[in-house]
Amino acid sequence: MDPIIHFRDLLPNPEDILALDVEEVAGALLRAFHLSGQSQFSRHNMMLALTQGAHGVYPQLDARRLAPVLAEAWAWLERECLLIHKPTDPHWQVLSRRAQSITTPVAFEVYRGASAFPRALLHPRIDREAWPSFSRGRFDTAIFEAFREVEIAVRDAAGFAQGEHGVPMIRRAFHKDTGPLTDPSVDDAEKEATSSLFAGAVGMYKNPGSHRHVGRGDVAEAGELLILASHLLRVVEQRITTSSE
Repeated sequence: MDPIIHFRDLLPNPEDILALDVEEVAGALLRAFHLSGQSQFSRHNMMLALTQGAHGVYPQLDARRLAPVLAEAWAWLERECLLIHKPTDPHWQVLSRRAQSITTPVAFEVYRGASAFPRALLHPRIDREAWPSFSRGRFDTAIFEAFREVEIAVRDAAGFAQGEHGVPMIRRAFHKDTGPLTDPSVDDAEKEATSSLFAGAVGMYKNPGSHRHVGRGDVAEAGELLILASHLLRVVEQRITTSSE
């Protein structure tokens, strides 16, 4: 069946479509592609099915208003490399490998969130270790991996043995009097605050993930925590630089 028919079934009210963001319309269009069962698609054919007057899937006036919106959504899918030209016939387009894996609205929202995330803000270690899990919607794993990197970085920077880990090790590293990573230039209250920040982050976001499924399913929350882990890694690097001067 033509994907535009499935698109109409998903979004029957033209006014609703006009109120949606381009990414939301693109998600519905991708869903319609999957539901159609077709293996190749033509923007020309889609627009023809949309706007062919009395035989179109929307009333003619609404179709004219919707055509630019559908064109925007199609362009968004192309920009995201979810819709690519067919290698053997550039007149047609096909779903990319990533698009073929995005088969549910939930999967699309995960992709959309990861796509919009400012990845450049991540510390290189977090990008390397946690981003692959984050981009696939495995948020528990990504958060665990991110704060494991924080724990490892603190242990290595403090010069502790490999067997030391967890909140007690973090507290030792940032102890206000004896911690190798404490900042001697600040007062005791700030030293304690830094210790609590690191210990709280590892205790809350790394340790539970070591023992059970935490069940974090929100892309925004997971992204925020990856940025927090990145910030903590940069603090550790600053302490290393300061101590070596």
